[in-house]
Amino acid sequence: MKRFSHTSTFALAAAAVIVGACAATAEGDVNIYSSRHYDTDERLYSDFTEATGITINRIEGKADELIARMQAEGANSPADILLTVDTSRLKRAVDAGVLQSIDSDILETRIPENLQDADNQWFGFSQRARIIFYDKNEVSEPPLDYLSLADPKYKGMVCHRSSSNVYSQTLLASVIENHGEEAATAWAQGMVDNFARDPQGGDTDQLRGIVSGECDIAVANTYYFARAMRTDVSGVTENIDQIGWVFPAQEAEGAHMNLSGGGVAAHAPNRENAIAFLEYLSSDQAQQYFSAGNDEFPAVEGVAMSDSVAKLGEFKADKVNLSAVALNLPTAQKIFNDVGWK
Repeated sequence: MKRFSHTSTFALAAAAVIVGACAATAEGDVNIYSSRHYDTDERLYSDFTEATGITINRIEGKADELIARMQAEGANSPADILLTVDTSRLKRAVDAGVLQSIDSDILETRIPENLQDADNQWFGFSQRARIIFYDKNEVSEPPLDYLSLADPKYKGMVCHRSSSNVYSQTLLASVIENHGEEAATAWAQGMVDNFARDPQGGDTDQLRGIVSGECDIAVANTYYFARAMRTDVSGVTENIDQIGWVFPAQEAEGAHMNLSGGGVAAHAPNRENAIAFLEYLSSDQAQQYFSAGNDEFPAVEGVAMSDSVAKLGEFKADKVNLSAVALNLPTAQKIFNDVGWK
């Protein structure tokens, strides 16, 4: 049973070992294609270069565009690494043939097995819990697990993103893995029946819907809410005390975790440097940056969380194998289509 706790310690010794191993390369470049759009990641890049002497070159864009670009470039692609968000996009990269399997004792030891691709084509480096938020003024008995969101007593109260969103797709794929296709279909139909409005907007818009009164219950990733506690987010922060939260399924599988991860490109010209960078991302130093800079949960166990994340409290995370969850994505899309989830 994995629980996230703010009492974890920051193991500097382990970080030093990993950075020391990376520093052995100490020359050349690494070319990163990234769909992570967070300014706080700059610290990851600069610290890696300072520790190793390896120059980082970056191309940023949307995940699907970067995957298509890598396919078009083929064996001539300069990409060494693809970084992206969510298991579904990592699965698309595998299916597109733009990643390769690697051997790394550091990654296989540091990154929990359920956050690794079965063939070591990708590894997860940070996580976000996808949890239930509710209006404390309107909801006295919020749903305590994902399946309960489909309970008819919540009819006209629930807000969620569209079925085209990767977070929606991966959540349903995990419901399939944990509860079976029949239960997942019933859940999706119940969600559609309970929608307060047509699916729309991003995760922050779901939280804004609670503040505005349009939604009584919503599903969103924790880092959007943690960010609103830490900084001023329009339409959320000023009324944040109105919003309560539930880490779902604490007596069952645990809270669904979204993933941010990456892998080595299929035709990486700087393969060893690419592996060194991914190993650096698993260091305690980099893991703490993910939490402090972007309000995410570390992938590596035992790394201290930022205060904004720790305020959400301890919880049990779903340890379902995300590589197995990814195999359910086509079925999830079919279910969305069948039940009319827009």
